[in-house]
Amino acid sequence: MDSYKKSRRKSIIAWIIAFVLAIGAAIVSFTPFIFMVLNSFKEKFEMLTKGVFQLPDQLNWSNYTEVLTGGFANYFKNSVIVLAISLILLLFISACASYPLARFKFKMAQPIYAIIVACMSIPVHITLIPVFKMSKSTGLYDTIWSLVGPYVAFAVPISVFILTSFMKEIPREIEESAEIDGCGKIQMFFSMILPLSKPGMATLAIYNGVNMWNEFSFVNTLTQSAQNRTLPLAIWEFQGQYSMNTPMIMAVLTLTLLPMVIMFIIFQDKLVKGMTAGAVKG
Repeated sequence: MDSYKKSRRKSIIAWIIAFVLAIGAAIVSFTPFIFMVLNSFKEKFEMLTKGVFQLPDQLNWSNYTEVLTGGFANYFKNSVIVLAISLILLLFISACASYPLARFKFKMAQPIYAIIVACMSIPVHITLIPVFKMSKSTGLYDTIWSLVGPYVAFAVPISVFILTSFMKEIPREIEESAEIDGCGKIQMFFSMILPLSKPGMATLAIYNGVNMWNEFSFVNTLTQSAQNRTLPLAIWEFQGQYSMNTPMIMAVLTLTLLPMVIMFIIFQDKLVKGMTAGAVKG
């Protein structure tokens, strides 16, 4: 009886500690977001004359109106196009590469997998100059298409690493049953392996999507004109245009962050399912 009380007491204490830590993490995570949204509705000098966490005297929607009519829509369109094309290519290439590495047995499987994993250690920024020269020589410089290649290439190693681990968890009995019914490898990949890998691919889409949406270095290096730049450069240019108008900059940040928040809310169940189903097992 005493041991049961002690274990129950330890369990209660553990739950209390976990709850306190969760509340603390939530406060740390939400405080910058609340700060940003509150100040995006303030007048130009209201943030300086009053507390930064004080509610605005009135909701100043003119900040958002001016941002949306100031070229923000073009930045947003470019980001959506680059993100959509990059993710589609990335998921397809990663799935095609992960399938043989996870399900086939051949001599070069381990060396190829080791090389792909080793590519994860390459710092992205040391490739800026070669990628810049390549985009110039191919005529892609200062176009949104110059961003697709680097985004896909540098996301493939981590994606293949995660997706290979996920596909290895799929029971082989499913493939054996399909082979008995006359299902070929390609048909099995598209009709069975890909549908069963949806949680892992959703995890990759969210993880890589956030990185691509917020990427700054390649956009700054490979694009020059405003009509070909994406949202991270919009924040940079709006900051210069409205250097003394902090609420306006907060409005730009809020509009930039909003799509990722909505995407995470919609797909959070798939993200959790993908992570707990073995997508990050090594």
